[in-house]
Amino acid sequence: MSELTVSLPTDPGLREALGDEPGVRFVTWDLDGPAPADRLDIVVPPYWGGNRQLAQLAGVETRLVQWQSIGYNGVTKHLPQGVPLANATTVHETSTAELALALTLAAQRGIPEFVRDGTEHRWDLRSFPSLADRRVLLIGYGGVSKAIEARLAGFEVEITRLARTSREETNLAGDRVAVHGFAELHERLAEAEIVIAAVPLTDETRGLLDAAALAAMPDGALLVNVARGPVVDTEALVAELQSGRLRAALDVTDPEPLPADHPLWDCPGLLITAHVGGDSSAMLPRMVALIRRQIAHLRAGEAPENVVVGEWPSA
Repeated sequence: MSELTVSLPTDPGLREALGDEPGVRFVTWDLDGPAPADRLDIVVPPYWGGNRQLAQLAGVETRLVQWQSIGYNGVTKHLPQGVPLANATTVHETSTAELALALTLAAQRGIPEFVRDGTEHRWDLRSFPSLADRRVLLIGYGGVSKAIEARLAGFEVEITRLARTSREETNLAGDRVAVHGFAELHERLAEAEIVIAAVPLTDETRGLLDAAALAAMPDGALLVNVARGPVVDTEALVAELQSGRLRAALDVTDPEPLPADHPLWDCPGLLITAHVGGDSSAMLPRMVALIRRQIAHLRAGEAPENVVVGEWPSA
């Protein structure tokens, strides 16, 4: 069997963690200059390089691009036609779910307020809402939302699930659960005390949580966004936060990075993290495991996992 050529970015630790793979030649390329070879079996772009870097693949015979994110919105604008791209399903779900839960707990139990009290050495005894007994709406029901649901299992919440189409699904506990469709969005938002968005960014989900959708949420409700910033109408969210009617915890914003003078920063009832959901110590070993599996698939003449753009040629 011929040797595979795998292009890796200079991301810290990735090449070292992969070690040596029999029959595989690893080369380094950040998609910022000439390709290291005319033919590449797998190209792993930099995690934070953006979509535009994919245009560098023009003229390079590329069998598979292994993206390092689950989300892949916008890649088709720059990816050469006919090049298959696999996303990083199995890599980020756990870390993103952890952050979603952390943001929810922090916002519910007043952690940002107590941190501010601590910097001023002020003891201020106050009561905040629990997570227990709350009605939680999960918007999107893919791997991230299922991981969030699994982590909410011990918190005694009532969970409703909503995705593009209504259906029954099996959750990570092995139970069959009902998933409502987007057609019921406003109805389900009106029932929810905590809304956690974990949908991919598509034409259908862009602006999904617009002014009308936010207005449907009850007074005092919490919106947690670990999806993509444009899923939420930023101007409408700012208005709701400034009025004090809603609260929010955002790992993603629109625009992003959020400019220092943006009004979101000064909104009451808001907690922001800098799009760090999937970027934890769990990412590297899971990314390494996925790349190794993709190498094994190609060496065995099998289709790779997670192909979300383009088609893998049939045998």
